[in-house]
Amino acid sequence: MVELPVVSIADSPRKEELPVVNKKKPDWLRVKLPIGEDYKRVRSLVDEYKLHTICQSGNCPNMGECWGAGTATFMILGNVCTRSCSFCAVKTGRPTEYDTDEPRRVAEAIHLMQVKHAVITSVNRDELKDRGAFIWHETVRLTKELSPQTTIETLIPDVKSNWEALEMMACAGQEVVSHNMETVERLYRVVRPQAKYARSLEQIQRTKDMGKRTKSGFMVGLGETKEEVIKTMQDLKDHGCDVVTIGQYLQPTKMHINIAEFVRPEVFAEYKAIGQDMGFSFVESGPLVRSSYHAERHL
Repeated sequence: MVELPVVSIADSPRKEELPVVNKKKPDWLRVKLPIGEDYKRVRSLVDEYKLHTICQSGNCPNMGECWGAGTATFMILGNVCTRSCSFCAVKTGRPTEYDTDEPRRVAEAIHLMQVKHAVITSVNRDELKDRGAFIWHETVRLTKELSPQTTIETLIPDVKSNWEALEMMACAGQEVVSHNMETVERLYRVVRPQAKYARSLEQIQRTKDMGKRTKSGFMVGLGETKEEVIKTMQDLKDHGCDVVTIGQYLQPTKMHINIAEFVRPEVFAEYKAIGQDMGFSFVESGPLVRSSYHAERHL
């Protein structure tokens, strides 16, 4: 097979630049290096089964903690995304990988890890007619067959209004279906240029209408205002979202969009209280929070 070129985020046009934070990373954003036997065991299984994880591809700051606890967020459908979101460390380009054996390998790895709650996500596969829905469905189905006691959360991409694909992805037997808003509406053209704020809200509402437990997350520190954060939370609540996560944006490389602000822990605590008052069933808000961080807690 001919290897197609992978396009860097640096090659993507950017319509707007955000202010640069010329400060060292604050103490509340420092994390421990990955160590320990459990971390090594998870890494060995990921390598043995030739799997991708968003922990690695997305440069997640919590990888050491989560892998040390024996959990990981698996990323299916390859590790090259058809989108060029300016915040994301995952490679951008034309994917060459479509592995129909991947669902079996993911299911076996989850079974061997004996995790109580498994999180599965994927890159965007806009070039596929079904957006990758078949692989999604088979991954969840086989995982449930091998590990019926394991609860599953699927963090699914924007299906670009392909609602048949959404139904196949969402109704495979998982307990939670998540789709991230990522940022406030005003910043979409900079942060998520190929996505639409209203479309993502509609996807969450349609998922809720299917009877699923719904979840979404977004980042702060990109130049949004407090009022915009509260509006995003209210929009999510009005569109059937049950669980919301809020975390600090951390720039993966110098080629990605700049950090505008390091949001203080007390502001995250305030957002959590506001979300609880709105009626979300669970709110996870903190500097190091990511969409799959402590995902088992709201179950």
